[in-house]
Amino acid sequence: MLDLADIQRAAARLQGHLLHTPCVASRTLSDLTGAQVFLKFENLQFTASFKERGACNKLAQLTAQERARGVIAMSAGNHAQGVAYHAQRLGVRAVIVMPLFTPGIKIERTRSFGAEVVLHGNSLDEARTHAEQLAQQQGLVFVHPYDDPDIVAGQGTVALEMLADVPGLDTLVVAVGGGGLIAGMATAARALQPGIEIIGVQTSRFPAMVNAIKGTRHPQGSSSIAEGIAVGTPGKLPQDIIRQQVGDLLLVDEGDIEQAIVMLLEVEKTLVEGAGAAGLAALLKYPARFRGKRVGLVLCGGNIDPLLLAAIIERGMVRAGRLARLRVSARDVPGSLAAITATVAQAGANINEVHHQRAFTTLAAQNVEIELVIQTRGPQHISDVLAALQAAGLTAHQAAVDKYLT
Repeated sequence: MLDLADIQRAAARLQGHLLHTPCVASRTLSDLTGAQVFLKFENLQFTASFKERGACNKLAQLTAQERARGVIAMSAGNHAQGVAYHAQRLGVRAVIVMPLFTPGIKIERTRSFGAEVVLHGNSLDEARTHAEQLAQQQGLVFVHPYDDPDIVAGQGTVALEMLADVPGLDTLVVAVGGGGLIAGMATAARALQPGIEIIGVQTSRFPAMVNAIKGTRHPQGSSSIAEGIAVGTPGKLPQDIIRQQVGDLLLVDEGDIEQAIVMLLEVEKTLVEGAGAAGLAALLKYPARFRGKRVGLVLCGGNIDPLLLAAIIERGMVRAGRLARLRVSARDVPGSLAAITATVAQAGANINEVHHQRAFTTLAAQNVEIELVIQTRGPQHISDVLAALQAAGLTAHQAAVDKYLT
């Protein structure tokens, strides 16, 4: 088991090689959640993730012989970049095995640090098995992303910084995949402040650590927008530490994470990936659990695919009532579409999409159903637009929103 001294030695090794990221209060998120929220901006690291802490600590301790052999790691992206970057800095060959689902932005960034990227497998477990085979074949040093004491010690330096910058935190809320980050942070935080509460957060699609610790049997999914914590087999070392040091593990859904990503973008003007938003997702889903407490959240990563981000933002607009789909029935005659769009414009909404439906409708043959996707100021504005259409003699209603987005 690790102790505080291991993490303090790791902090000394990292000195000057990583950013001491800010940990600051968020007044708006505090007002929204009822807790005093402090954000640790690990998404501001050079590789946009806390993962380079553990990677740097591990690689800094390699012997000259091990450096000559080179290293290999498996990762869905952030550990890959951390290992690749610090291997490049130290002049060490790095081979990274990444699952096939890894976002393109993480693959290209890893390659930009000079690593040899191998895409293999549909899960982290499959990628790990292949990485272990390559390590044996090529004599490479395997750098595990979370089940390694040097990695865990490096990640624990996040807690050292948080408690130095914001003394007296009541609770730390940490995303959990394999468990390396929360294990390191819990070891440090509980040694420095024994009464502090440590809460882990997993996506409900990958609840492996929750199942391992609580003995539950939540089913595992096949994908998640929080791919950084989409881990099917949690680490053994982290499990041992979590059982002793972590107070609770919570599950959040994909929609909770999406909302948290959008909120951090809008409120804090900061970009996080799915795993980076998991902590805030827990605060939003379980507000009573944290109300009145001084809560530290780790924004653990900011590497998100731009196309995924665009989709999440759009879906967030739907949830907020700022993007709506209306169905309008009208006579299929010249000028009817112009009348509809003019009415919408006069009501102050902007039209994103227009679709005519003639064949797949139960309307009379001389009628047409027109579907509009409009930008609005919110739910009340949607009602105002519908009222304006109805006042113009048109039959209009808002299309049902998928339950997932409500």
